[in-house]
Amino acid sequence: MQADRTRTVIVAGAIGNVLEWYDFAIYGYFAASIGRTFFPREDPVAQVLSAFGIFAVGFLMRPVGGAVVGYIGDKLGRRAALTFSVTAMAVPTFLVGILPGYQVLGVVAPVALTLLRMVQGLSVGGEYTTSIVFMVENAPPGRRGLIGAMGCCGAVAGILIGSATGALLSDILPADAMEVWGWRIPFLLGLLVGVAGFFIRRNLAEGATPQVSGHSPIGDTIRLHARLLARLAGLSVFNAVSFYLLFVYIVSWLQLVDGIAPAHALGINSVSMMVLLPCMVVMGALSDRVGRKSLLLAATVIAFASAVPLLTLMHSDRHLYVQLGQLGFVLSVGMFLGAQPTLMVEEVPANVRCTAIAIGYNVTLGVVGGLSPLVATWLVQRTADQLAPAYMVMAAALVSFLSVLTFRAGSARLEAAPASA
Repeated sequence: MQADRTRTVIVAGAIGNVLEWYDFAIYGYFAASIGRTFFPREDPVAQVLSAFGIFAVGFLMRPVGGAVVGYIGDKLGRRAALTFSVTAMAVPTFLVGILPGYQVLGVVAPVALTLLRMVQGLSVGGEYTTSIVFMVENAPPGRRGLIGAMGCCGAVAGILIGSATGALLSDILPADAMEVWGWRIPFLLGLLVGVAGFFIRRNLAEGATPQVSGHSPIGDTIRLHARLLARLAGLSVFNAVSFYLLFVYIVSWLQLVDGIAPAHALGINSVSMMVLLPCMVVMGALSDRVGRKSLLLAATVIAFASAVPLLTLMHSDRHLYVQLGQLGFVLSVGMFLGAQPTLMVEEVPANVRCTAIAIGYNVTLGVVGGLSPLVATWLVQRTADQLAPAYMVMAAALVSFLSVLTFRAGSARLEAAPASA
């Protein structure tokens, strides 16, 4: 019975992250086609930049979404927040797939696309953080680290599924068909995941949420827990910089710096991300034995010490060396991502848990994570130093190391949630 309940908790918590990052992957994969569909055809480069600009607008909505979904989770219960977030992701994803382009709607097309991405950004801001709160709160005491890490795995799995879907369709459909309508198929398929997530989450058992007079999760978080917010934001810096540089930006870096073909760069990155999945799970389970804090400190120290040697190894024309270098980064990043979710949940008071984690985490991910690829590109071009991304990883590791020191060693006891989510 306990095993069945644990499986339900894992599936219900992770499915939204899968959808969220599936959409992230397919939007990036088909950005050129989206740009040509929704923007005037005068300038192909401007079309791609416009498509990614709209993507960035949705990204910047993360802190707002974190506050909104976090408020729902702390005020109305975890189930309500999770149901809202998966719906707010699935419906716009589907609508992007059926939205007429610029030739039909004119300027209304890019405006509508922007609004849909903004709604998705609201969902993204609260989905991951609320889901890990739900999962860790409902995990058996000795397996909270393991269950929290599985929530993080949903994001990586979503990216892999989205990339695989895009690559498969590109292989089986003619280029003209992909350009006109084939790129819409992955967005339409996202509705299936969303519907499944909606019904799984809607049927979760949840007790009555206690009514706390005058309780305002957002107000209480900012007024009473400002220092905690700063610590959570600092903790998340290494997550933001390392993931977006080493597993998103790195595909472009390999092409520009090493001259590796796009298909090979994507292949190398996909292999590393597949290894990252079990690494996070193992490290989450290990945190149940040795503690979250010690594992996070070790991860940041390893990253600081190995960033330059590993990126130097990746600066090679031999694909094996490149692959080994990125796999080296998997150790520190997987160690950190495996332990971070549960530490955040254990350290935040239950009545503001969803809100505080959502704001602290998403401000860093939205600003620092969103700007990291841009800053890395600028530094490489400005300094002519191809190892500039490694220095950014080192700086991020130092910030998060200092932040981890401010947390307790880890609690075997988790303060009860305001509702039995």
